[in-house]
Amino acid sequence: QLQLVESGGGLVQPGGSLRLSCTTSQYTLDYYAIGWFRQTPGKEREAVSCINHSGDTTKYADSVKGRFTISRDNAKNSVYLQMNDLKFEDTAVYYCAADLFGDGSRWHESAEYDYWGQGTQVTVSS
Repeated sequence: QLQLVESGGGLVQPGGSLRLSCTTSQYTLDYYAIGWFRQTPGKEREAVSCINHSGDTTKYADSVKGRFTISRDNAKNSVYLQMNDLKFEDTAVYYCAADLFGDGSRWHESAEYDYWGQGTQVTVSS
């Protein structure tokens, strides 16, 4: 059972930046596509970004393109989501998820992912 741990959430003002991390201490993430999703109360989980297992393909929701950047460091067994120019509407719980041998073709479908982290809260407020 792969256990993912997110970190890096917090309170930030509009226009600010945060970097979320997703890691595991148990197994290598090398063979997993990693997606980031977010959810606010009363709304469905929304796909934000994805990076495939080899790191050469990335995907972004239109709402975050140009502001968020996903990356991975397999040596550190970690995937990152750099979030810049944060807006009020980015407030949510952010989850990372792992898709074994995922190529990112259906990255926005939560059912594609085999394992999920517990989430980290991001709050954008003045």
